[in-house]
Amino acid sequence: MTIKLILPVAVVIAVISGAFFYVSNKNKESDTSSNVTQPELTQATEDSAFNKTQYSVTDPSSIWVIVNKQNSIPITYESALVVPDVRLRLSANEEQMQISSEIKNQVEELFTAASADGVELVFGSGYRSGSLQKQFYDSYVAKDGATAADTYSARPGHSEHQTGLAFDVTSPEGICHLQICFKDTPQGKWIANNSYKYGFIVRYQEGKEGTTGYQYEPWHLRYVGTELANEIYKSNQTLEEFFELRPAPNYD
Repeated sequence: MTIKLILPVAVVIAVISGAFFYVSNKNKESDTSSNVTQPELTQATEDSAFNKTQYSVTDPSSIWVIVNKQNSIPITYESALVVPDVRLRLSANEEQMQISSEIKNQVEELFTAASADGVELVFGSGYRSGSLQKQFYDSYVAKDGATAADTYSARPGHSEHQTGLAFDVTSPEGICHLQICFKDTPQGKWIANNSYKYGFIVRYQEGKEGTTGYQYEPWHLRYVGTELANEIYKSNQTLEEFFELRPAPNYD
C-alpha cells in the first residue's frame, strides 16, 4: 500500500518540477533577449542623429559655409565656376550666369523637376565676384542710402553669391522679379515646396529678418545638400538657428 501511494506522488512532483524548470528557462531566455536587443536600439538611435560637424561652416569652399553680416569670406575668393545647362536670364558669358561646378548637376536636376511639374524656372543671378558685389552694393547705397541698402544687399565679402552656392530664380515673364510677391507665383510656390528635395533652401525666410539680417527673399536659393536641406525644411530654421550661431542682423 505504501509503495502504491509513493509512486503517484513521485510522478506528480516530477511533473511539477519539470513545469517549473520550463517556465524558469523561458523567463531567462526572455530576459536574455531583452538585454541583447536594447543596446541595438540605442545604437540605431545614435546613428540616426544629425551630424552637425560633417562639414565646416567657416571654410568658403564648404557647402555648409555660413556667410552673413557677422561672417565674411575673403573678397578675392573664387570657386571653380561653370554655366549650368538651364534657361538663363542673361547671356551665358555674363559673370552672374555661373555657379560653383560642385552644384551644376543639382541645379539642372532642380530645373528639370520643376519643368516636369509644369513650372518653368529661369536662372536669374548666380556667382558674383567681390568686385561685382561692390558695384551692386555701392549703386544701392547711392540710390537708397546705406541703412536701406543693408536690408537687401550684402557688402563685399559678405555675400552668399560669391561662394557660387547661391542663385536667384525668376520666371520667364519676369513677374515679381526680386520682389516678395514672387512667393505667390507658380515658380515661388514650387520652390518653397520642392527645392529642399534637391539640396536647396530658401535662405532668407519670412519673419527671420532679425536673424539673417535680410528681408524675405523667396527667390534666393542656397545649396547645402539634401540632408541638411531636409532638416532646414522640416524645422523651418535658418542656418544661423540650426547651427546655434548668434543672429546677424547688423555688421559689427
